[in-house]
Amino acid sequence: MYSFIRLRRTAAVALTHELEKLALVGPGPSKWINQVRRKSVLLSSRLEEKTLNEGEMAYIKQGEEALKKSMNILGDQDGWKTEIVMENGDKVLSKVLPDIGKVFKLEAVVEKPLDNVYGELVDNMEKMGEWNPNVKEVKILQKIGKDTVITHEKAAETPGNIVGARDFVSVRCSKRRGSTCILAGMSTRFGGMPEQKGYIRGENGPTCMVLRPLAEDISKTKLTWLLSIDLKGWLPKSIINQVLSQTQVDFAKHLRSRMVSSSNALSLC
Repeated sequence: MYSFIRLRRTAAVALTHELEKLALVGPGPSKWINQVRRKSVLLSSRLEEKTLNEGEMAYIKQGEEALKKSMNILGDQDGWKTEIVMENGDKVLSKVLPDIGKVFKLEAVVEKPLDNVYGELVDNMEKMGEWNPNVKEVKILQKIGKDTVITHEKAAETPGNIVGARDFVSVRCSKRRGSTCILAGMSTRFGGMPEQKGYIRGENGPTCMVLRPLAEDISKTKLTWLLSIDLKGWLPKSIINQVLSQTQVDFAKHLRSRMVSSSNALSLC
């Protein structure tokens, strides 16, 4: 049965490739080709779902639910309170939501194209510990389909150990809608990653990052980061609020530095 499904998937992919070649030949029934191509892509997606087990499908649905909830929160423009405004225009806002608590929203502009920023945050997510001192490690525990991963993140303790080391197990999904990229996630359970010695297991989500080309200059990227997190432990809310809003500001600063260093490295090649 598995071989049969794999054969059908291969045939669907091959059909898509042949249609792309036909579309490049010249004028012809382009509308018909586009319709068949869309059906072929949909068939490939459905065949992929059939090869996933029940647990994997549950993770995918959890990631999609995190995305939906996050976008609903960001879509409501009322009730946001300003926490920090930086000289470069970076801004952190917050609001309190029923059943979730206080959430934070970073709005920043990164002076690099969207594809570059997306590649760093998604394709190179396991390298985040190299450039973000607030993160010790990000490890992909399992990839599910083409859009979903289970990750384990180790967060560094704050200076003075005011907030000790935390870790998180999350399901993350990435979606592209036109020129907009959305990276969403939330805490999940994963049997292969029990609680770790020396770390307090926190919970996060729904959370997401939204990347869009800046309207005034498409060579730059508008970054919006929704952060919803429970650090656990006995911590005063005033300290938590300060730490989380500062974490977002620091993230934007470190991401910019990373993008500049990556560009410089490429120019030297």
